[in-house]
Amino acid sequence: MFCIAVKNVEEIKKIKRLIMKNILIIGAGKGIGLQSAQLLKNENLYTVSRNLTPELEALETHFFQADVATDDLGDLQLPEELHGLVYCPGSINLKPFNRFKEEDFLADFQQNFLGAVKVIQKCLPAMKKSGGASIVLFSTVAAKVGMPFHTSIAASKGAIEGFARSLAAEVAGNKIRVNVIAPSLSDTSLAEQLLSTEDKRLAGAKRHPLQRIGTPDDSAEAVEFLISDKSSWITGQVLGIDGGLGSLKL
Repeated sequence: MFCIAVKNVEEIKKIKRLIMKNILIIGAGKGIGLQSAQLLKNENLYTVSRNLTPELEALETHFFQADVATDDLGDLQLPEELHGLVYCPGSINLKPFNRFKEEDFLADFQQNFLGAVKVIQKCLPAMKKSGGASIVLFSTVAAKVGMPFHTSIAASKGAIEGFARSLAAEVAGNKIRVNVIAPSLSDTSLAEQLLSTEDKRLAGAKRHPLQRIGTPDDSAEAVEFLISDKSSWITGQVLGIDGGLGSLKL
């Protein structure tokens, strides 16, 4: 009886491995990336982050420590087939345009755009073998709505949007979908300086038609949807998760 039980357990594990998707999440250590990993924890997760946080460690993913903006990814081990890629790293470098240096723009492009290019080029062969895959990238509402002090981040995230549409057209024949999530101000560590006081939080909420700031869950649930087969007819799109800020004027 004991041997039969063990055999059944092993068969269940084998079946589960067959139906699970192989998903790579870049920037999974905290914020939206971590929340995405938590929502997708029943899949076979591969994660990359600068640091292995306790929350990410608890998910027992295939973890690789790296800063994708600067580090070589040659040692990153991927499965033969990859069904999903989520690129979450971002920056919030806000100041008047005349105070930006060329190095500031280059740093934002490296983090927000070129890092994604590097990861996608490494992952594309495995995604083509999957028979159907989804890439989810991140932009910002500031790429659509002109906002003061956002010139650097809007430029690099605007590049992501144009890149994603072109890439979506190029890889559609391989049944690979490419979409972008464009959040507004969200309650993550990246935005802690913008939300450091109650007055700042209230002012941030009032700028949005829905009268609140975003949460990591708001964007992570969109990631979960775009990775899933429920979004199999969606590609080349920029999805505003922004409380209406990018489309509505009240």
